[in-house]
Amino acid sequence: MSVTDLPLVAMLRNRMQWQQTRQKVLAENVANADTPGFRARELKAPRFRPDGSLAAAGLPGVGMERTSLVHLAGTGQAAPAEERTGTRFEMMPSGNAVSLEDEMLKAAGNQGDYQLASLLYRKSLQTLRTAVGK
Repeated sequence: MSVTDLPLVAMLRNRMQWQQTRQKVLAENVANADTPGFRARELKAPRFRPDGSLAAAGLPGVGMERTSLVHLAGTGQAAPAEERTGTRFEMMPSGNAVSLEDEMLKAAGNQGDYQLASLLYRKSLQTLRTAVGK
């Protein structure tokens, strides 16, 4: 088994690739802020299935297991995350619906999430190297 085949490493790598793609989408939104009729786009976040595996990515997931009777039992259905979706009231007369403030906040949040995922990825590899003895 390769190190890159480990579920945690594969999920972190997949998350970082998604965040790189999202950063490109957000940058396109900012670049087209003055384009008439342009609507901001968003990249859908990767979702986990109830069994813990990553949906639509084909990666092995980390399943949930009840290890003690005092732990809360899962219902098998994850509650949908509260997403900020709503009607945009800021629309230019040209039909452009890009809010630079929103896009820059999303980009900053995405950058922080990417840094966290890359730190976890790096620490996971360091831990594996330590376990091997290198």
